[in-house]
Amino acid sequence: MFVKICGATTEREVRAVAEAGADLVGLWHGVPGGRADLSAQRLARLAAEARATGRLRSVLVTFGSQAQTLARTAADSGIDWIQLHGYQRPALVRALRARLPARVRLVKVLHVRGTSCPEASLIKAYERAGTDLFLLDAATADGRVGSTAHPLDDRTAAGLAQSMTRPFLLAGGLRPDNRHRFGLVLAHPRFRGIDVDSAARGGTGLVDGARTADVVRAWRAP
Repeated sequence: MFVKICGATTEREVRAVAEAGADLVGLWHGVPGGRADLSAQRLARLAAEARATGRLRSVLVTFGSQAQTLARTAADSGIDWIQLHGYQRPALVRALRARLPARVRLVKVLHVRGTSCPEASLIKAYERAGTDLFLLDAATADGRVGSTAHPLDDRTAAGLAQSMTRPFLLAGGLRPDNRHRFGLVLAHPRFRGIDVDSAARGGTGLVDGARTADVVRAWRAP
């Protein structure tokens, strides 16, 4: 199971994620107004810090929609994955896949509001365009997406996964104490891991190593 911790902004946080046993660190860039949004220079620096840990893969988390710009950012920073948040179209995935080296994995977020997903009808198109993984995340009733701390409904998430042929990650309000609520997702053959933000943070608002380790232990438990 992959464990991804999202929204690191400092080298210390990146190291804490690695030491806690997680696999992926999410680095925000092109998230206007986002509390963890990084400049291109900071993105490259933290991606380098992730590589230096010897275990972490870096994930560019972005609302960006310009393939050429995103491909250049990926090349300049050396990130390993790109996670497309927001409602980008399959055409962007196709254009981006054509510009990226094969080693860079493309993740498309699917936003679930209640029991519905506005992108559900596009899943096959995303797959044909070159999506490597999906990430299922909650959108709030007022339209907010990304790091909302709102959990998904297990049955809704598992049902959405049935329409995919690609693996998927689960996000949305995941904590060490609510793993038991996602029995259907955990049993799904294409489930590959989790994406956590709020539950990994301490009182300062920064990613905390002990809290991250709690998440890793709880979700990797038999």
